[in-house]
Amino acid sequence: MPFGTLERNAPPLFRQGPSALTRLLLCAAFAIFLMVLDARFKVAQPARTAVALVLNPAQRLLLSPVDAWENLGDYLRGMEKAMAAEDLARRQLVAQAERLSRAQQLQAENQRLRELLKMQQAQSVSAVAAEVLYEAPDPYSRRVSIDRGSQHGVHLSSPVITEAGVLGQVTRVYTFSSEVTLITDKDAAIPVLNTRTQQRGVAFGGERGLELRFTAANADIQAGDVLSTSGLDGIYPPGLPVAKVAQVERRGDTSFARVSLQATVPVDSVRHVLVLAPLAVHEAARAEAAEAASKEAQALAERKAQAKADAKLRAAELKAAKEAAKEASKDSKGGSPR
Repeated sequence: MPFGTLERNAPPLFRQGPSALTRLLLCAAFAIFLMVLDARFKVAQPARTAVALVLNPAQRLLLSPVDAWENLGDYLRGMEKAMAAEDLARRQLVAQAERLSRAQQLQAENQRLRELLKMQQAQSVSAVAAEVLYEAPDPYSRRVSIDRGSQHGVHLSSPVITEAGVLGQVTRVYTFSSEVTLITDKDAAIPVLNTRTQQRGVAFGGERGLELRFTAANADIQAGDVLSTSGLDGIYPPGLPVAKVAQVERRGDTSFARVSLQATVPVDSVRHVLVLAPLAVHEAARAEAAEAASKEAQALAERKAQAKADAKLRAAELKAAKEAAKEASKDSKGGSPR
C-alpha cells in the first residue's frame, strides 16, 4: 500500500475515551459527593470500622518493633537514672559517714582538750599547750615533734604531759618547734613513787616498754600499783601519773625482781599535750619573784620610815614656829607701856 494512502485515525481498539482533565473533574466531584454523603449520613462508618478491625492485628504487629525499641530506650534510661541515683546516694552516704567520723573525732578531741585545760589549771607551774606534728623517723628511738619552741616559752628538759599523765621530756628546742623524747625511749629514765607503798624507784624505757629496774625481789610491789612522779629530779612536778605495774616476776637466781610497767599515756595516739616549765626554772622564777617582792617590801618600808621622819620633822618645825610666835606676842605685850 502506498505511503500516502495510509489511514491516519486510530483503530477502533485503541480509541481514547474522555480526556484526563475530564476524568479528574469527575473523580473530584464524586469524591466530594462521597465526603458530603458520609458527613451527613455516615454511610462509610461501617466500612471504616470493618477495615479498622481487620487491619488492627496488622497494625499491632507492625508497631511491635517500634514499641519494643521505645520500651528498651525507656528501660536503659531508667537504668541510667537509677545508677546515677544510687551513685549519688553512695556519695552522700560516704560524706555523711565522713562527717559523722569527723564529729566523733572532734568530740573526742574536745574532751581531751577539756581534760588538758583542767590539768593545766591544776598545775602550779606555767604550761604551754602544743600539738604533736609527727613522729621521728629514727626506728631506734621514740621521739615526737611538737609545734612549740623557744619563741613560745619552751625550755630544754621541760616535762611534757597529757590528760592521762607523763608523755616525755623536751630534749631539743628550736625556734618554732621542739623534739620530745618519750618515756618509752631506751634512754629515758624518770624517778617514780609507788602511790600505795610510797616506795621510790626509777622507771626506764626500753624495747619492751617501761621497766622498774633495781627493785628488790622481796619489795612490796604488785600488779596494778600506780606509779607517779616523785619530783626528786627537779624536772617533773610530783604526783603526775606515769605507769601501772603490769607484771612482777621474781626469780630465785637473782636478788632483783623484774617489774614490767604499762604507761598510762597511749604514746602512739597522742595529739595534744602540755609543756610544763621545769621545776628548776619554776623555782628560779619563784625565787626571783620572792626577791623582787622582798625588795619591793623593803623599799616600801623605807618609804614609810622616811615619811614618818618627814612628818616628825614637820611637826617639830610647826611646834617651834608656834613657840616663837608665843614669845613674840609676849614681847610685844611687855613693851607697850613704855
